[in-house]
Amino acid sequence: MLTLSRSKIEALERLSNGNHIIGALAIDQRGSLKKMIASHGNTSAGDEDIIKFKEIVSAELTPFSTSILLDPEYGLPASRKRNEHAGLILAYEKTGYDASQPGRLPDLLDKWSVKRLKEQGADAVKFLLYYDVDEDAEINEYKHVYIERIGSECMAEDIPFFLEIVTYDAAIQDEKGIEYAKVKPYKVIEAMKEFSKSQYHVDVLKVEVPVNMNFVEGFSEGETVYSREEALRFFKEQSEVTPLPFIFLSAGVSAKLFQETLKFAKEAGSTFNGVLCGRATWKSGVKVFANEGEKKGREWMRTEGRRNIEELNQVLQTTASSWKEKVAAKL
Repeated sequence: MLTLSRSKIEALERLSNGNHIIGALAIDQRGSLKKMIASHGNTSAGDEDIIKFKEIVSAELTPFSTSILLDPEYGLPASRKRNEHAGLILAYEKTGYDASQPGRLPDLLDKWSVKRLKEQGADAVKFLLYYDVDEDAEINEYKHVYIERIGSECMAEDIPFFLEIVTYDAAIQDEKGIEYAKVKPYKVIEAMKEFSKSQYHVDVLKVEVPVNMNFVEGFSEGETVYSREEALRFFKEQSEVTPLPFIFLSAGVSAKLFQETLKFAKEAGSTFNGVLCGRATWKSGVKVFANEGEKKGREWMRTEGRRNIEELNQVLQTTASSWKEKVAAKL
């Protein structure tokens, strides 16, 4: 069982609902969001467009979320538009990675520290790590040390550390394709096993589901990689590999598929503790905002966006487990 300070437990409570389940909204995208807005609007998107879109999402959707994940580069104005009952998670990583060198190496925001994120009102700090358990040992050791540093920084500031892990295979280009689907369970489960070790001081893991649902029997419209029983086993194994609270990221799938995935996880016996859901909630609103402006964008969030979150909340009520069952207070 994870033992946490009273301060960290209180912070997690601010990020959760009354049942200690995290139903958080993620909109810490930066470069990718700028590209999305530009592609729909058929024009270049400026910083002001990203800031405004984040403000709309925060203002209109946090009344229905337990918390919101934002970035300090463009998201601080949005953090001040959030509902008073919604907690705040701030991202600490630079967006993307340098594709010119191997390893998808992590990098921190230059002008920020955990202390400064906390001063901006963060209840928790999130860091995104790309990880391939089979990557060159020197690259992975670099990543291990990097996460140890961030964990120690969060310990010093007594603030929860959310580690987001996105897995990959250095030898496979298409992470949505069938070849990666075959190795994904191993990649996800081994990464979770590694970063559940106490030296990293991670408090909550934000992770992918262990299979590509598009290749699961009963979900796939074409070729399958996993039988239904195999997929259920992978969800159960994922849950049992870590003592830490863990939440699922939506990875850009449709709202409907994400909801069905959570039901599947529950059926498997997974004790996941909530979600940090981004594009599955607000992605379709980007086109409306880019093409029709702020007013129509708000209307979309108040109707479709709200419906996506409320449907997700209903699913979480019957699928997610309380993180309190995995956490004890330090004496």
